[in-house]
Amino acid sequence: MKKIFLFVLLLSIPTFAQNSDFDSRVNEGIKQIYNIKFTQAEKTFRSVMADYPNDPAGRFFLAMIDWWKILLDPDNESHDEIFFQKLEDVIYQCDQILDKNPNNVNALFFKGGAIGFRGRLRAFRESWLKAADDGREALPIVEQAASLDPKNTDVQLGFGIYNYYAAVIPDEFPLIKPLMIFFPNGDKQKGIEQLKNTAFNGKFAKYEARYFLMTLYYRYENNLIIADNYAKLLINDFPDNPVFEKWRGRISVRLGNTNLADSIFKDVLAKADKKYPGYNTPNSIREANYYIGNNLKNNGQLDSAKIYFEKCYTESQKIDKEDDESGFQINSVLYLAQIAESFNKRNEAIRLYNKLLDMKNYGNSHSIAESSLKKLKSN
Repeated sequence: MKKIFLFVLLLSIPTFAQNSDFDSRVNEGIKQIYNIKFTQAEKTFRSVMADYPNDPAGRFFLAMIDWWKILLDPDNESHDEIFFQKLEDVIYQCDQILDKNPNNVNALFFKGGAIGFRGRLRAFRESWLKAADDGREALPIVEQAASLDPKNTDVQLGFGIYNYYAAVIPDEFPLIKPLMIFFPNGDKQKGIEQLKNTAFNGKFAKYEARYFLMTLYYRYENNLIIADNYAKLLINDFPDNPVFEKWRGRISVRLGNTNLADSIFKDVLAKADKKYPGYNTPNSIREANYYIGNNLKNNGQLDSAKIYFEKCYTESQKIDKEDDESGFQINSVLYLAQIAESFNKRNEAIRLYNKLLDMKNYGNSHSIAESSLKKLKSN
């Protein structure tokens, strides 16, 4: 469901009619955010706010620091309220500017972007109606800004996201198709071209465009080679960004490049041990342990695999809601049961298969557990 309202991501970051000092400082701050250097980024954007108090850029990117804190640990909602408040500060400043000049391009861009990100978090937290309202509110603001600055390359990010997901989502999720009557039609191919334009020609938004291209080629286009190309671009620029690194690992798993995936997820755990920012979270540790354990299991190293699946299970319990277990947790229990069975630990295997039946059915987990229990109890 969290994918359903991705079309509210109407973020458009403008190419500013500023000077080289402004441009270089904004770019430096953006790179600091993607490098998970939040303290440095905050200093950078507070200095931009001080030196360019009438431009909403500083406030907007200051809020993006909190957005990335949310992305690094999405199950932790402690950053939500401060993020919403910072977005409201951006919207308020933009409204003050627009009251005096309704055609101020920067104010329009950043107001649309702030509303778009507000909708993005609301969709993330499954507040669907509010997310949809934000999408409806942001789109005409962004369109007005684009009409005033048609040569802006970065604006293609927002339109690319909208065009792609507005075309894809109705087919992927038929139940929400009726809602799309409130939105303009999408164009998938046009959306991809707009995103590519920003990804390679954008001034401030190219990294975000690459991120979206990586995810859409992975999730919807089923073109893992292209997804991996964008992942490599992001990792080359930001080697210590756990979000990008884990995406590269997932792509490698689906490509069947198990050695690379194993190396990536071991790097994730090593960085977690060294307290790299963003790596030492239950989400990161759970995912890394799962994929390393799965690789060991497939290679017949069951003793070692057991250790990693147990860690994955432990981290999953910190994250998963009751009666809504993740695939990571369910598969960890399944594989631990199968490992116990292979080691002839009958009672342990029975306990774990019964535990699996108490969890929600994931894939064919219940049928596997039932057939395995039947076999074990007949012996």
